[in-house]
Amino acid sequence: MPKFDLIAFDADDTLWHNERLYIDAQSRFAQLLAHYHNPDWIGKRLYQTETHNLQHFGYGIKAFALSMIETAVELTEGRLSGQDVKTLIDLAKEMLSAKVELLEHVAETIPQLASRYRLMVITKGDLLDQETKIARSGLGQYFQQIEVVSQKTRETYERVLKKASIKSERFLMVGNSLKSDILPILELGGQAVYIPYETTWLHEIASPPETGQAGYYSLEHLGQLPALLKQLEHPEK
Repeated sequence: MPKFDLIAFDADDTLWHNERLYIDAQSRFAQLLAHYHNPDWIGKRLYQTETHNLQHFGYGIKAFALSMIETAVELTEGRLSGQDVKTLIDLAKEMLSAKVELLEHVAETIPQLASRYRLMVITKGDLLDQETKIARSGLGQYFQQIEVVSQKTRETYERVLKKASIKSERFLMVGNSLKSDILPILELGGQAVYIPYETTWLHEIASPPETGQAGYYSLEHLGQLPALLKQLEHPEK
């Protein structure tokens, strides 16, 4: 009998590359404003604006675009041209239509797991953007449920598990963010697999659980997950 009734995956930077788009956009944003301020200061101000705007716009590319425009208006003291605004809007559209590039091992591992487990995606961000990326990824058929949420807190996961009629001890979350994907699940008594991505957005950085924390596992890549599940289900072997 499988150890878990449900395995949930984060989407961005767990199943496919995403942070790369933001890093590239931030670089181009800094270039646009280079004749006003130095790149480091521009980056700090953009992050401050993004953080402040989370309560208003949430997560995702559209929210990021609004924060870029707001930051640009402030840093240019209102001298931002209409053409520059259009440049930022076009940059956001480019991000939204970018190719969905799966991380290594994802294409073969998700179908393998779907043959044995009930799979779900739990992700933050804009609903339309995330639904579109899941469809374009070619993975949509393997997930029985998709949950796009505004925050990933203990309360959010409690609501999702209640809706799915799943007990926390029978739930496994897989993701690249300690803050959003791992720590809230451990608080609930569930189990979580941390798979670090090559870069982490500053807002998502958190300290890892203490060594030996029950229910916490860390892997180098998603391809190692089936072996871990086998080990958890048959610890004597």
